[in-house]
Amino acid sequence: FRLYLQKRERGHVLFDKVCEQLNLLEKDYFGITFRDIENQKNWLDQSKEMKKQIRGAAWNFSFNVKFYPPDPAQLSEDITRYYLCLQLRDDVVSGRLPCSFATHTVLGSYTVQSELGDYDLEESGTDYVSEFRFAPNQTKELEEKVMDLHKNYKGMTPADAEMHFLENVKKLSMYGVDLHHAKDSEGVEIMLGVCSSGLLIYRDRLRINRFAWPKVLKISYKRNNFYIKIRPGEFEQFESTIGFKLPNHRAAKRLWKVCVEHHTFFRLVSPETPPKKFLNLGSKFRYSGRTQAQTRRASSQIVRPAPRFERSTSKRYIMSRSLDGAPQSTPKRSSPKRSSPNRSSPNRSSPKRSSPNRSSPNRSSLNRSSPNRSSPKRSSPKRSSPKRSSPERSSPKRNTPQSVSPRIEPPASFNVAKPTGRYHALCVSVHANSRCSPC
Repeated sequence: FRLYLQKRERGHVLFDKVCEQLNLLEKDYFGITFRDIENQKNWLDQSKEMKKQIRGAAWNFSFNVKFYPPDPAQLSEDITRYYLCLQLRDDVVSGRLPCSFATHTVLGSYTVQSELGDYDLEESGTDYVSEFRFAPNQTKELEEKVMDLHKNYKGMTPADAEMHFLENVKKLSMYGVDLHHAKDSEGVEIMLGVCSSGLLIYRDRLRINRFAWPKVLKISYKRNNFYIKIRPGEFEQFESTIGFKLPNHRAAKRLWKVCVEHHTFFRLVSPETPPKKFLNLGSKFRYSGRTQAQTRRASSQIVRPAPRFERSTSKRYIMSRSLDGAPQSTPKRSSPKRSSPNRSSPNRSSPKRSSPNRSSPNRSSLNRSSPNRSSPKRSSPKRSSPKRSSPERSSPKRNTPQSVSPRIEPPASFNVAKPTGRYHALCVSVHANSRCSPC
């Protein structure tokens, strides 16, 4: 689908449009991410302008799960659980959610049942599982175990298979944990994990400490230092503060924001209102969305019939294609040559001169290269022709909106170029999360 946004539009406008296209009502568990100039993932603040948040980086966004529900069975609609399954499948395949061999087989069998249905040897063959991706290091033994389990699920609907998938994956120790690199007071490399229950400390992939949200009194940061003030225990009299060192100031602030959002969403009944003070020192950041309690109340009031949607294929070893038929693994898919009609002069009729091997991709993307530089004048019979001026230099369409064709994958992602005019066209081809006709 295609939507037009102003450059100074706030983040919630883009988020609402994507959720509307995906037919998603329980949208408070999701969010939009982007990569900064340091290639670090950041959550798009829905209350701020997108232009102020994305500075010096490409306008590439991803639609991801932000708050993993502790009990996915409490979600009201099957389509919400389906999008949650897509995110978790990607987490398992990428290695962000570690699993044992037995867990990989169980999750893989429910994935096959959800996408292919009942086991049918005549229709699928004996190696139908080999094209699926269930684990980072997938083996033939794993595929055989998945097939053995898949034979026992005859008559199970896709919605039931996804529910069983979520019931098993929520028991994993790293379910819904957002990890951040840090160092302790002794300079030892650790990982700080933020989840629905609190703050977790990992060393060598082993959890060494846990600070539940009820025990945390205050969370703060200063420069690249991150601090946690802990409530005194039963036999303690004073509060204790634990400090960690992050790579830089931006990483410390990013972790602090994630903690504030998770604590507000899972622990509070309603978001806190920012204090109205004339002189307010410190950050004014507050979580502006609905909490989990508010989301559950709103979900219980959904009266629409169960939405019908088509489940698409998950990640496989074959080449995946978008809805417009363009292979995703081809680097020319996002090349600006496809959307730049003025990159070549009308006088060029020779296929050798318009060959992509001779023209530089940087020149075509900047749309400033003159045809006189790439074509020698001695071979042109029209040296005095008045058409030798480049159409790019005299074109009045320099400030027109740019139109691009991004895509959405599990986790949903779409790419947009940095806007140059007042309005910017976003053309999103939904892929894997739902099916729709291409633009």
